[in-house]
This record gives sequence, structure tokens and C-alpha cells, in this order.
Amino acid sequence: MKNNPVYKREMLVRSRSYRIPLIIMIFNGILAVVALLNMYQSIAQVKISGSVNYENFLQLYAFVAALEFMLLMFIMPALTSASISGERERHTLELMFTTKIRPAEIIVGKLMSAFSQLMTLVVSSLPVLMLTFIYGSISSEDLMILLVSYVVAALYCGSLGIFASSFMKRSTFSNVITYGILLVVVVGTYMLNVFLFHVSETEISMMSFGAGDVIPEASSGSAVYLLLINPAIMFAELLENQVAGGGGNFTITRFLGDNGGNFITSHWVFCSLVIQAVLSVAFIWGAVVFLNPERYGKKGSHESFMGTGRRS
Repeated sequence: MKNNPVYKREMLVRSRSYRIPLIIMIFNGILAVVALLNMYQSIAQVKISGSVNYENFLQLYAFVAALEFMLLMFIMPALTSASISGERERHTLELMFTTKIRPAEIIVGKLMSAFSQLMTLVVSSLPVLMLTFIYGSISSEDLMILLVSYVVAALYCGSLGIFASSFMKRSTFSNVITYGILLVVVVGTYMLNVFLFHVSETEISMMSFGAGDVIPEASSGSAVYLLLINPAIMFAELLENQVAGGGGNFTITRFLGDNGGNFITSHWVFCSLVIQAVLSVAFIWGAVVFLNPERYGKKGSHESFMGTGRRS
């Protein structure tokens, strides 16, 4: 990344902005207050009962982890969805094509600069997460898996934003499309499974069974595998396994019915992370293809296609 001119330029420009430092200060201020209240509650309980309630530290871990994940999932697209279309609106994209900078360098530089800034937010909150590690509530392996999920989710949502930005003329449209797709992926896939699950419940309740018959469990069928592309469900499953041992209402367990027990359902978080990482690469590749001026053949056709060519 140090040799990527786009990355260096973006990091220089972003470092002069007050937004990310302000977000980090407010975010860590909230975490500090929550951590202090949690410690005070634990100390007060020790004075009364003489024992430490480790559930308080698990709740702190879940709160911090979920808050960070939500910030990554919703801020990362905002940083990338206008990255290319913004250059197009300022008529600076065509200037980049007059240099030796390749489309892949532009895409990767824009994406990784946004990623680096948000990872600063994650790293700055590690001391609070380490409280749970010190008191033995969460293992080092759990923390590593959590950080991997952050990285994959940030790249997944960020690559979606930069993919939309690569072929849209206006940043406003790019933002709408990015968050529209993200809404379908996060909310749409979950609601589809909820709907199909209730349909299955209704169908089973209308069936007649004898005394020795085995009553099937309601499920959402094959639609449950659509949740593999849902970063929120992946993280909910991960957090449920780490904090509560799985089986919660927001995990995939309720949708499986009699379909559980295969490799994918037994290793859901791993499979979901792999699929989302592959989709991230696909989005990045698609953005490079759309941004490549050679794709449009003759000189100047790229600008005319995107509506950015100057008119005399």
C-alpha cells in the first residue's frame, strides 16, 4: 500500500479531516463510561456476595463488539460509495487516467484507505475488549475470530460501496444503491426466512398426525443458506456462540428445523466468512472492470459513457 499513490493521497486527505478523530473520541468516551459502570457494578457485587459475576464482563464484551460491528457495517459503505463517483463529479477521474495509475490501484487505494481509518477505530477500543480477556470470560481465540469477522465485514460492505461507485455517475445514486443492496442483504434475507418459517409452521399445524407419527419441525427450507451472505446474521451467530453458546432466536438455529447437521450449518461462521470474502473479491474485480477505460474501446468513450466528458 505504501507504493500506491491513490492510497497515500487518500490517507493524507482523510488525515486532515476532523470526522474520524471525532468519531473515535466520542466512541471511546462512551465505551469508557460503560466499562467504568460495569466495573463499579462488579465491585459492588463482590462486596455483597464475595464472588465475581463474569456475566457482566460478557455483556460488556457483547455490547462493545456489536457496537463496533454496526459502525463498520454502516460507515464503511458511506466512505467508499462516493469514492469513484465523487472523482467523476469533480472531473478528476479522467486526469487519473492520463497518468500511469492503473484502475486496480485506484480501486484498491480508495478501499484500503477507508478500511485503514475504520480499523483505527477498532484498534482504539481493544483495551475495553481486553478487560473480558483479563478476567477469563473470553479467550484469545475468540478475540482473533472477532477481529477476522471485523476485517471481512468491513471489506465486504466497503467493496459493495466501491462497486456501486465505479459505474454510477452521481454520488447520491451510488449511496442509494449501496445502502439499498445492503438493506436487502441484511434485512431482506432475514425477513424472507422469517416468512417461510411461519408458512412452514402453518402448514405443519394444519396437518393431521397419528399417535406414533413424528411431527416435523418448521423450517425456512433452502432459503436459510441465503443468510450466508448476511454479515449481521454471521456476526449474531458468532456472538451467540461466544457469549451464550448458540441457540438464540437471532441465529440460524430456529430456521433449520430438520435440515441441520451438515458441514455448512455446523461451521456456519466459517462458511459465511469465506463466502463474504469471495464476494468482496468479486465486487473489487467488478469495480476494476467497470473503471477500466479500455473496456469502452476508443479514446474518450469512457468519459462519454459515464457522462463526465467535457462539452465544448
